[in-house]
Amino acid sequence: MNRVAMVSMWGAVLLSVFAPLTRSVHAQAPKRPNVILIIADDMAWDDCGAYGNRKIRTPNIDRLAREGMRFDRAYVTTSSCSPSRSSILTGRYPHNTGAEELHWPLPAEQVTFTEKLKASGYWTAAAGKWHLGNAVKDRFDVVREANSSGFQLGTGKGARSRMTAGDSGAIQSGSDQWVPILRDRPRDKPFFLWLASLDPHREYQSGTIPRPYGPEDVVVPPYLPDVPEVRKDLALYYDEIGRLDHYVGEVLAELDRQKIAGETLVLFLSDNGRPFPRCKTTLYESGIRTPLLVRWPGHIRPGSRASGLVSTIDIAPTVLKLAGIEPGPSFQGKDLSPIFHDPSAKIHQTIFAERNWHDYASRGRAARTERFRYIQNLDFERPLTPPADAVRSLTFRAMRRLRDEGKLTTAQMSCFLSPRAAEELYDVDADPQELVNLAGDPKYAGILAELRRDLSAWEHETEDSPPKEMSPDEFDRETGDPRPGRVRPRRKPPMPKDRSNPGRR
Repeated sequence: MNRVAMVSMWGAVLLSVFAPLTRSVHAQAPKRPNVILIIADDMAWDDCGAYGNRKIRTPNIDRLAREGMRFDRAYVTTSSCSPSRSSILTGRYPHNTGAEELHWPLPAEQVTFTEKLKASGYWTAAAGKWHLGNAVKDRFDVVREANSSGFQLGTGKGARSRMTAGDSGAIQSGSDQWVPILRDRPRDKPFFLWLASLDPHREYQSGTIPRPYGPEDVVVPPYLPDVPEVRKDLALYYDEIGRLDHYVGEVLAELDRQKIAGETLVLFLSDNGRPFPRCKTTLYESGIRTPLLVRWPGHIRPGSRASGLVSTIDIAPTVLKLAGIEPGPSFQGKDLSPIFHDPSAKIHQTIFAERNWHDYASRGRAARTERFRYIQNLDFERPLTPPADAVRSLTFRAMRRLRDEGKLTTAQMSCFLSPRAAEELYDVDADPQELVNLAGDPKYAGILAELRRDLSAWEHETEDSPPKEMSPDEFDRETGDPRPGRVRPRRKPPMPKDRSNPGRR
């Protein structure tokens, strides 16, 4: 055999050996994942079976934990609906978004992670509650918006539709477009879906689910009085969590029908705590801790648990990194994906949160380590009044009556006290309900000083400074009724330094 024939023969042999390997490597090259972010509206972190509530039926939310990862120290940046959502979408702290107060729209100059996904070839869509303003709707290919009564206001199928009685109840939750929008997606692109429920936001009514909860079914936290009115109120809140769980199950079932569950990262969280006194709008665990469940078959070990601190500003850079996109300097969070592979990984030593206007004048800041929480109350002369819809609730009316009768505990009086402590410090491991303020205890003076320094450094780094005056109350603090002639001026937010907000690109 001559030399040329020999070379040709061995070339053919090598090609026959390595070509299948090349094809195999090509076939196994990681695809950019589809991503679905499901956002509950005012659901406490521990009001589902996955986080230990044995009274409530949440089989589909629990399935996400069973088939994916549960984060045990996940926090929102603020316990207020629209500022929390703006923070998630931009990966920035509320005071850096220009939308830190309730109902302030997200400014057009803010950079969102969805626009980066869209520019890179993702199909991006939002369905359900919007609450972000009109300036950033173009960051999605499709927005199907629902208002608080459940009517669809956006474009696409189902506009102006209303749900009829069925397995998920008779009242629209804003979630009936979740599965249709998943079915309507283009099949030649990866996709991102922002699926936002109106549940379990107030106001409540009976008939939400076929098997409603009764007063005997609820768990009453110690900072609320255990009386019939509170139990009835919590039962109605549980009903809406049940309806939310139904829609989570519909989405998971549709992923299975389309055979794309293994290609899809699903994240579930809440925008803030339950809409009850000493919960929503506060900086306690009951206000800013969120249930964060993440499922990605084949990439996240089923039933895994992560104990490190994470924040919802971490979601944006995480999704971008998984999509192969460099987040850029405007995003202030950190990539969570190393935790997907190693649940013991730590990405934060301390997380930070803020409290701004939500129906009432307020301002507070908090730093949370794995063990301690430090709170600065810059509005300590005012009571810790819950949101106006919670002030109008069965619960608050009962608490006002019990207050007048002298029957509330110290913890239950916290929403009426004025002045309050200017500083609070809690050992959350030893005192998970945060009932014992250690700020005045000499034994904790060193920890208090350290957390003060951490909070001050964060404020300096993120250019957080108090306004000349706080936006005023728009509602009566005792009744929740609108105040006559109420006006809340829209402050122009300070322009951050270029390094923290490079502007739209």
